[in-house]
Amino acid sequence: MSDDNKSVMDTMQYNFDPTYGYSLNQLLAVKTPKEPKDFDSFWQHRYQNALTVDPQPRTKILSEDNQGWRVFEITYTSTDNFSIRGWLLVPISGVIKRGFIVGHGYGGRDEPDFHLPFKDAALLFPCFRGLGRSAHPPISSEPNWHVLHNIDQRDRYILGGCVEDVWLAVTSMLELFPHLAGHLGYLGISFGGGIGALALAWELRISKGHLNMPTFGHHPLRLRLPSNGSVQSVQRYYQTHKKQTLKVLRYYDAALAAKRISMPMHCACAKFDPCVAPPGQFAIYNAIPGNKQLFILDAGHHNYPNQARQESELINELDAFFEPLSE
Repeated sequence: MSDDNKSVMDTMQYNFDPTYGYSLNQLLAVKTPKEPKDFDSFWQHRYQNALTVDPQPRTKILSEDNQGWRVFEITYTSTDNFSIRGWLLVPISGVIKRGFIVGHGYGGRDEPDFHLPFKDAALLFPCFRGLGRSAHPPISSEPNWHVLHNIDQRDRYILGGCVEDVWLAVTSMLELFPHLAGHLGYLGISFGGGIGALALAWELRISKGHLNMPTFGHHPLRLRLPSNGSVQSVQRYYQTHKKQTLKVLRYYDAALAAKRISMPMHCACAKFDPCVAPPGQFAIYNAIPGNKQLFILDAGHHNYPNQARQESELINELDAFFEPLSE
């Protein structure tokens, strides 16, 4: 065990092992669960329906110069006439050569990520429905309740709407910047990583994607492995609604979706994570069939000694990975 990993383990304050006993080789061997026969038709129907929606993106300037960016508030209409709000960053100078949709974790977001290195890009930061600036009672913005919203209804489960919010973010970006067609990327972390995998499986207008500690991978494993965070509430619900819960969740398995991703992908997966079990993260990466890169994090959802260095290295890798979108 490296000194860094030993430090992670020494500071562990959990009543379970966030590695779940998996070695790296075992993580890289995690397969996908059995999938529904109509998985493709279920999602293709939703994608085609989302393409018929006119999001009518509307922007309002918030700042003329914040760390080199012009900052706009953005609002667009998603499926079910749901109003999605967030931020749009554009560089204060130079030519916009590419665009990014950036998903957030289950804590939502309070502001855009100003540290991203894509200085020739337009960056769209949507808040997924029910969360952050897209809060909408009676949907709870508390992750432990949000993740259960309509979990008993395959066609109405909240995660499906969040996936559609990504697709409508892409449509909005292309309405605002038509010249960026063929030059779009997606980045998502944790919740936004899992939602991103579900979205990118069908989204051909995105050319490259990055998933960081993605959740919703391999639900049969997720329901068994003790974890902190929103999955706890799903596990509790599952105890009294086993058959119905699995019947719905199998359509929202990010590892199954990842098998359909055809664009080049970059993934950051953690070997130790108390909130998003590593076997689920690696199930998503392993399932991606084509051109892919893996960055291995010592830990996720947990502070550790090597964290700042790894985050810096990851940003450098993403800068290089997405560079071709500028061409």
